[in-house]
Amino acid sequence: MAERSFVEEVKKLRLSGGEVFRGEGILAVTKALLESGVSYVAGYQGAPISHLMDVLADAQDILTEHGIRFENSASEATAAATLAASVNYPLRGAVTFKATVGTNVASDALANLASGGVTGGALVIVGEDYGEGSSIMQERSHAFAMKSQIWLLDPRPNLPSIVDAVKQGFDLSEASHTPVMLQLRIRACHVHGQFVAGDNRRAKFTLKEALENPQRDVSRIVLPPASFLHEQEKVKDRWPAAVKFIEERQLNEFFSEDADDIGIIVQGGSYNTLMRALERLDLADVYGNTKVPLYVMNVAYPVIESEVLRFCEGKRAVLVVEEGQPNFIEQNLATILRQAGSGTALHGKDMLPVAGEYTAAELLKGARSFGERYGRLQALPVPAPVRKVIPLKAVAEPAKPLAESVHARPPGFCTGCPERPIFSAMKLVERELGAHHVSADIGCHLFSILPPFNIGNTTMGYGLGAAGAAALNTQAGKRAISVMGDGGFWHNGLTSGIANAVFNESDNLTIVVDNNYTSATGGQDILSSKAVNATRSTGHEIERAVRGVGVKWVRTLRRTYDVAGMRDALKDALTTRQKGPKVLVAQSECMLNRQRREKPLVRKAIAEGKRQVREKFGVDSDTCTGDHSCIRLSGCPSLSIKPNPDPLRTDPVAHVLDSCVGCGVCGEVSHAAVLCPSFYKAQIVSNPSRWDRLRDALRQRVIGWLQKGDAKRRAEYAF
Repeated sequence: MAERSFVEEVKKLRLSGGEVFRGEGILAVTKALLESGVSYVAGYQGAPISHLMDVLADAQDILTEHGIRFENSASEATAAATLAASVNYPLRGAVTFKATVGTNVASDALANLASGGVTGGALVIVGEDYGEGSSIMQERSHAFAMKSQIWLLDPRPNLPSIVDAVKQGFDLSEASHTPVMLQLRIRACHVHGQFVAGDNRRAKFTLKEALENPQRDVSRIVLPPASFLHEQEKVKDRWPAAVKFIEERQLNEFFSEDADDIGIIVQGGSYNTLMRALERLDLADVYGNTKVPLYVMNVAYPVIESEVLRFCEGKRAVLVVEEGQPNFIEQNLATILRQAGSGTALHGKDMLPVAGEYTAAELLKGARSFGERYGRLQALPVPAPVRKVIPLKAVAEPAKPLAESVHARPPGFCTGCPERPIFSAMKLVERELGAHHVSADIGCHLFSILPPFNIGNTTMGYGLGAAGAAALNTQAGKRAISVMGDGGFWHNGLTSGIANAVFNESDNLTIVVDNNYTSATGGQDILSSKAVNATRSTGHEIERAVRGVGVKWVRTLRRTYDVAGMRDALKDALTTRQKGPKVLVAQSECMLNRQRREKPLVRKAIAEGKRQVREKFGVDSDTCTGDHSCIRLSGCPSLSIKPNPDPLRTDPVAHVLDSCVGCGVCGEVSHAAVLCPSFYKAQIVSNPSRWDRLRDALRQRVIGWLQKGDAKRRAEYAF
């Protein structure tokens, strides 16, 4: 199950022409696809674009009504290769995935697609995960677009601009016979607004017609000598066609073009942030009216030379707002101005940060510096020295920068996460066998590199955990350990990791964390999911797939919360004399998804007066020694500390918060590590039955009688 259902929201996709659509950016993209006459859509989920896949999955009935084929692709490469349907046929297709890691995975297919070109419109919708909230390496899609000459759209983050970019993207692709990349930053994906909807329309040319009337054009296939001609075709035909289309359709925008002799050139995706900064400087208002001329590049690549020269003509200086490094646009603009002999001064990274996200605070500083230099803002006055006098009242000290006053909060496993006991068991094995080289993977399990586990030496990509340890396959006293999730396993790990290990006679251990979903991307179903999916085939066991490619040593643990069992299985895999790759499949359902499924049912049952029992763990304060090894070996967010109730003991004792979901890992870890017997399990009963009440009353009387006797005995020795 995905982390969010869009069943209600997708009803808006049926709106007709003239009606007002109100909603989120992701939903608007889907509506734009329907209005564009798309024939097929495919993709692989990943932030910040995961919700687009979830919306498409919930809208399959509407897609089917319009003859649109939708696929949850096995990987980004699979999705990108789907666009091959647009090479020979006038079929409009769209694919979506996360940038830049998804673009990297899809690079082979995209490069071939861009080389041969397309007949139907091909749109690649990428979620640009760059900046402070990113979960990946800090790179941008711009470099890939330039490398393969795929036109890159970066629309202003408002619904009308986003919807228009989708529609114009298909037209641009067909006009220039080139795939188009539509870049959506996280704020664009989740921005809310409205636009006037158009009618949904079916494709003029259908997939059925393509199958029944196959066409082929050898000149479109990337094979010499055609591939040599493709490079020339890109420059001589496709590029001029794209430039002409962008100019005629006015995809880039000019605001207050002649208002001043200085100006700002900004990518569309950064427009809202820039306007906020200009408003703070009293150079614009909240309605978008600006005193500073703006050239908004809704098309980030290619750069339109004629428009740049038009904007810079008569201006003393322009500031380029371009996030990240390298500064591709700034370099391109510098070349254009230099070759044209323009005297306009060009500023960019000299006034703005060289790298990193351009937040409102950063753009405010850069715009202020630019305005002060060219006389549009008065320089901030230098504060006069203040005489040291005794203040009449206390003066608050100036606030420290946020980074200095707020503690770092690294990501970690959710409460009850079934992956936590795996790494607790690995720490226990480490005590006996010593530290091992651990090749990590992309997914929730990557949190194991942080405290309290501190496990993991490298991570190279999704499903590449086993491949990341391939070089360490040699005779030694220890074996390398690799970790990958079930999502990564089906994405890339089965072939690049497991099959590769079999072929090269690896002797290392691979742990496949099987929690039923691609949990890291929002809980979507995969081949090994146990959930029944009406439109997908699930229930395929990972162990069978692993044995199918030749692995002999395979173990499946059905319950990861069995820390002692997990410890013993790991120890066996690392010490067995059997040669060949070892695979340990560790199974337990993602607790976050389980709670999403069960909590609404429990709340409903309680509201209806039905008896419900919830299990929760606790710590006996009298027994706890204050060692806190349970916290160090578990790291569960529900484990905390509280003051020791014993006045003769100063160390705080462990405490279980009410957020506990009763997974039992804390107690399991304590017993497996032979720590202490202080953990207990309690049952919280909602809407108790008469028998529950009678049993509770009996317990209270027995416990009270025992406590009274104990108190009487203590009183005898009191003084």
